[in-house]
Amino acid sequence: MTAGRAIFGRDPSSGLGIRVDVEDGRIAAVAAAEVADDAWLAAGLVDLQVNGYAGLDLNDGALRPDTLAALARLLAARGTTTFAPTLITASEATLVAALGAVAEARREHDLVRNMVPFIHVEGPAVSREDGARGAHPLAHVRAPDIDEFRRWQDAAGGLVGLVTLAPEWPGAIEYIEALCRQGVHVALGHTMASPERIHEAAEAGARLSTHLGNGAPAMLPRHPNFIWAQLADDRLTASFIADGHHLPGDTLKAMLGAKTLARAILVSDAAALGGMPPGRYRSAIGGEVDVAESGRLSVAGTPYLAGAGCLLDQNVAGAVNLAGLPLGEALRLASSNPGAFAGGRGRLEPGARADLVRFRFEPGQPALQMLQSFVAGEEVSR
Repeated sequence: MTAGRAIFGRDPSSGLGIRVDVEDGRIAAVAAAEVADDAWLAAGLVDLQVNGYAGLDLNDGALRPDTLAALARLLAARGTTTFAPTLITASEATLVAALGAVAEARREHDLVRNMVPFIHVEGPAVSREDGARGAHPLAHVRAPDIDEFRRWQDAAGGLVGLVTLAPEWPGAIEYIEALCRQGVHVALGHTMASPERIHEAAEAGARLSTHLGNGAPAMLPRHPNFIWAQLADDRLTASFIADGHHLPGDTLKAMLGAKTLARAILVSDAAALGGMPPGRYRSAIGGEVDVAESGRLSVAGTPYLAGAGCLLDQNVAGAVNLAGLPLGEALRLASSNPGAFAGGRGRLEPGARADLVRFRFEPGQPALQMLQSFVAGEEVSR
C-alpha cells in the first residue's frame, strides 16, 4: 500500500491544467485543475527496444543484474517508465545467460520488476544479407527454432514477450504461429522478404514491424519491396526511430502518414554508446564506433550508422520537430500505442498504473526536459 498523492501539470493534448490522483500505485482520478507552473503532465514513456545506454550494455556477453538496475534508473530519470530489454543475435549460450540475468534482475530489484514487462529478442533469425542484417553478427545468424525458443523461456522464466525475425526463413511462418499461440508478440525486421511473405507473416500473427525503414539495404527496387508491404499491411504496427539520424524528416512524416498514428510507435533502439561523450570507442558489437556531438553513432570513419544514440525523450521531440506532430500525438506514439503491447501501460486514465512524467518542452528543443518521473506511483529519484 502506498500513500495517496496528487500530481499537477498541463495536459499536452489540450494545454489545460489537470490533477492526477494516485492511490496504491494506480491512477484514481484525472480532473481539471488550476496549475501553478508550465510543466506538462503525461503518461510515462514506453520503449519496446533498448539495447543499453551510457556505457551500460545488455549485449556485451557479460550482463549482470546490477546493469539492468542502473539502466532502469537512468531511463526513468529520462521519462521512460516501461522498457523491454533487447537482446540481439548471439550464440544460444550467450542469449540464455543474458535472459537469465534479466530474470534475476527482476527478482532482485523492485524498479526493474516494475519497469520491465518482458524481454525483446531481436534475432537471431534475421537476414544474412549485408545491409538488411545491420549490426547483427553473421556468425550467429540462424534459422528460427521453436526448441531453442523454449530454452530461452526456460532461462528467462517465461519473460520473452517479443521476438523480431525475418520471415523469409524456412519454417518462419510455423514459428510465428507457435509463438503467437503462446501470447508472444512477433515483429518483422532485418528482412529481405518478398511482399507476399510479409503478408503471410501478418496472416500468421505477426503484429509489429521493427524500426521500419532501417535495418535495410541502401538500395531497393522502387516497388514492390518489403517496406511498402509493411506500410500497406494494416495488421502491422510499425516502430520508428525519430532521432533525426535514422530517418529523414520527410521520410518519417510520409511513413507516419501511411501507417496512420493508430498503427505507429516510437522506439529508441538505444545502444550502449548512446549518451557517451563524443569520441571513438571500441564496441562489443560493431567494432570501432564514432560518437558525434549530435549523438549520432557511426562505424568509425564511415557514414554508416552503428546503432542509435538517443533515448525516447529525444525521439518524442524528434517526432514534433521532424514530422510536425503536435506534442500530444507524439507522446501517444511513445506511451499508449507501445503500451498496448505491454499490458495496457502508458495510459493517463483512471485505473491505469500510475506511471507519470512531468516535463517542460517547446517545439525546436532537442528533448523533453524531465522534472519528475513516477513508476507505479513512486517518484524515481534523479
